[in-house]
Amino acid sequence: MKNFLSRIGKTTDERFSSFGLLILRVGFGTVMAFNHGLSKLTNYSVYAAQFADPYGLGPGLSLSLSIFAEFFCSILIIFGAFTRLALIPLIINMLTALLIIHADDPFAKKELALLYLISYLTLFFAGAGKYSVDGAINRTNKKQIVL
Repeated sequence: MKNFLSRIGKTTDERFSSFGLLILRVGFGTVMAFNHGLSKLTNYSVYAAQFADPYGLGPGLSLSLSIFAEFFCSILIIFGAFTRLALIPLIINMLTALLIIHADDPFAKKELALLYLISYLTLFFAGAGKYSVDGAINRTNKKQIVL
């Protein structure tokens, strides 16, 4: 226990950083995918007629792009697969929600999009960590280079 507690303050321990990134990825990815994306995916016809069209692409295409980001990209984030690439649509989606869809709303309405945006930007700059598909690929590539 003492060894564990002494390592908490050390920022050089990659395991703690990677474990934190794992919690961030799985937490935000799961809530986004199954609370936001899946409901849009399973109720597509209900949402399609009334979905916001901030870029003039049509409500159906805007909804499809939102589902792609919120459900499919979030699944990739959960597993840490192609993490930075998968985060780009999610970041765009949250920027759109924050700055366009909820632009005139009070801060309380914007807060959720802002929290998601902050978490996605953190993951974008920090990466998925070693407890991820990306981390496994990086470890495999390093082994191949060494050989």
